[in-house]
Amino acid sequence: MTSSTKYPGVRKDDKGQFFFQVELGVDQITGKRITKKARKSATGKPFQSAQEAYKELTRVKNDYNKSSGYSNYRITYLQFMKNNFLEAYKAKVQISTLESKIPALRQITERFGNKKLRDITVQDCENFRLFLINKSGYKQSYASQVYGLFRQSLDYAVSLNYLDFNISKKTQAIPKGKCFVEYWTKEEFEKVIQTFYLNDLYDHMSFLSIWLYYTTGIRVSEGLALQWSDVDFQNKKLRINKTLVRSRGKWELKQWTKTDCGMRTISLDNDTISYLRNWKAVHDILGLNEFIMTYSGNPLSRSTIMRIITQHAKIANVKRIQGKGLRHSHVSYMINEFNASVLLLSKRLGHSSPEITLKHYSHLWSRSDEGLAEMITGNIKVITSDTMLTKNNGNQSYNPHEQVLDISPAKLPA
Repeated sequence: MTSSTKYPGVRKDDKGQFFFQVELGVDQITGKRITKKARKSATGKPFQSAQEAYKELTRVKNDYNKSSGYSNYRITYLQFMKNNFLEAYKAKVQISTLESKIPALRQITERFGNKKLRDITVQDCENFRLFLINKSGYKQSYASQVYGLFRQSLDYAVSLNYLDFNISKKTQAIPKGKCFVEYWTKEEFEKVIQTFYLNDLYDHMSFLSIWLYYTTGIRVSEGLALQWSDVDFQNKKLRINKTLVRSRGKWELKQWTKTDCGMRTISLDNDTISYLRNWKAVHDILGLNEFIMTYSGNPLSRSTIMRIITQHAKIANVKRIQGKGLRHSHVSYMINEFNASVLLLSKRLGHSSPEITLKHYSHLWSRSDEGLAEMITGNIKVITSDTMLTKNNGNQSYNPHEQVLDISPAKLPA
């Protein structure tokens, strides 16, 4: 038995080993299809990840194309985007992210589509950059996103040996500008949870959903995908190992998270375990045993989470936040209430490194500095000497016959 991965052509066998199988073309003499299957890289090492296998698959496919007369020098940007980058990008991001990037991808392709990949010049890149900044009418954050995606596509072309270097890197990136995500403080969250009526089925589910997001910091898509089998009540753990996406009107449960590091297990507090037990009891009565965030058996959507946030924020008279604002709320809560370290939060959030955590959440540590300053006050025991213990040498202007000033704290003005 084998299972698919998010990388086209790459699968995993029942022993957990990755391999790829790709169709390269048709033999011009025999008419038979040419396929290649491998479990090891060109260096003879077994693939350690699906991504590693996909990279080798792409290399093999690229080598075949070169040997078959398909010159990398003649490929257009449109051909490269259709045949290479888009497939890799689909495998890298969630469907919701891909859908949000379609307008940007379409604009980039229309701009450079008919141009040969190797004919794109630094002037072409700079003209596009200046257009996005000065003439497109886009906000700076969106202009940055579009140009960043273009640069990312050329990076991928370099990795596949279609280009020797990324010509766009000779131009400046477009700064994102300041993007502040609103979040709830602990006090605001306490006001919000006062607006839920737990004897109502829908309100009970809404409370449990918002509580989980606030106290765990999971992504919205990760929360929607949570199932009862992911909860370890005995050890008070929650497994985050899948996401729920909507594609062509149907819900699809994907066995991966936004990033590889997103596959994680986090600890749950006793309050959360208690609320989960109560909600599980309700589900048992209703005969529901799959998704946690549901009252009917069908999973919730992102828009439902936003509707819950909007309704209860209005009733509580607190600011309206986005779904990702709950993740920011969790980080703020962990820092300001428990002085959580960036390393701990990085693992809890499913980031690949603490640097990623700091990139997105560093502004939330600013308040913790005040508490640190308060703790420093009086922490060091200060007892100074009653007599002079050192000799002044060098360039100091010191006259031993001059009167010594008494600058002890008791003599200084308040």
